[in-house]
Amino acid sequence: MPLRYKRILLKLSGEALMGDKGYGIDAGTVDFLAREIKEIASMGVHLSIVIGGGNIFRGVQASLEGMERASADYMGMLATVINALALQNALEKYDLPTRVQSAIEMRELAEPYIRRRAVRHLEKGRIVIFAAGTGNPYFTTDTAAALRAMEIGADVILKGTKVDGVYSSDPVKDPKAKKYKQLTYLEVLKKGLRVMDSTAVSLCMDNNLPIVVFNLKGKGNIRKVIEGKNIGTIVRGNNGAGAKKKDK
Repeated sequence: MPLRYKRILLKLSGEALMGDKGYGIDAGTVDFLAREIKEIASMGVHLSIVIGGGNIFRGVQASLEGMERASADYMGMLATVINALALQNALEKYDLPTRVQSAIEMRELAEPYIRRRAVRHLEKGRIVIFAAGTGNPYFTTDTAAALRAMEIGADVILKGTKVDGVYSSDPVKDPKAKKYKQLTYLEVLKKGLRVMDSTAVSLCMDNNLPIVVFNLKGKGNIRKVIEGKNIGTIVRGNNGAGAKKKDK
């Protein structure tokens, strides 16, 4: 089956790694993600990943509790590096060549982020995990995902979540919540929907980069998205802007 997206950036929250635990990293969950990623890697997809750190440390929450914001954000960036190394280890157990590139230099643990090197890794079939956000405080890993996706020429951002798309309100708390199959960037911003933060959505809008929000826990869902199956919610411009020409 032809692929709708050839080069993708998968955005994972730190919470995606903790499974049913309230904190930290769940080995079974990470192994499930590794097996899902192995399936699409075998299809020849160029795959990069941006991962958050909320399962270990939340910079914004710490700043609200009195910690200086920049310091709190740097600590959050370090948490993303821990998660990136955990995911790299799981992927390499399945013989998937993986590189971690960090926006904060730490040569003993990861490569420094260099755009051309990241693209070269992808061209050679390696999975690239981008850690430490943008390397700057006050920017979220959502913004890092949008930035890295554009830098490497990704076709789409896939945002894996706990629910099967974008809803008008929290579907867990509101049984009347409406699911959207498609949204424009402006609708996301005007409605205040929690797809990605406003900076990330604006970056995607300015560069016509589509975002697909889907349920990460569903077996085979990543593959279904890249094959063009109608799951989750797609965010793009009016009249399909943001999709590649072959998708129009």
